[in-house]
Amino acid sequence: MSIDSPAKPKRRTARWIAGIIAAVIVIAAGVLWVAPSRYLPWDTTPFPEIDTSALTSEQATVVELVRAEHERQRPGTFYSEGVDEAWCANFVSWIMNEAGQPLSNPNSGSWRIPGVYTLTEYYQAQGKFEPKGYVPSVGDVVLYDNSSWVGQHTNIVVAVDGDTATTVGGNELGKIRVHTVDVLSDSAIVGFGTLA
Repeated sequence: MSIDSPAKPKRRTARWIAGIIAAVIVIAAGVLWVAPSRYLPWDTTPFPEIDTSALTSEQATVVELVRAEHERQRPGTFYSEGVDEAWCANFVSWIMNEAGQPLSNPNSGSWRIPGVYTLTEYYQAQGKFEPKGYVPSVGDVVLYDNSSWVGQHTNIVVAVDGDTATTVGGNELGKIRVHTVDVLSDSAIVGFGTLA
């Protein structure tokens, strides 16, 4: 019969803690590898230089509003009338309202549509939805499904170069961020809400 020394439980506890730390590191590394760079905390892509003279007045207004909000970096509750919730669709709703292109929530009639699913339904009901395969224009809204690791999401297109769109979105790690997306190959894109 052996008697456990006091050191054995300490070694087991240390191995258990080391195992948990290793699992957390592996999971974090996997998330960072899979996550698009636009969701990483060190993504500091500046707002692009955009020649608004070639845009319609509606498009130019959207771009200038998005640029100003990207510089201000206000909290999400600013765009959601004080409600503390996921705010990417609230950001889109706020920009469109300020641009004189207000949305109308099919459930409440409000200018604010807080959910991406309802935002997609709104654009479909208005005949302003284009499915994946469409190359967007400045001012259009990108709608993502929940197959990405961050779930449903939405952004506003501020520039287009071929199949690549530069977009700006709110609620990306608590910030308003700029990034690019290949509109034809990004598997999470459901479609687009058109400005025009």
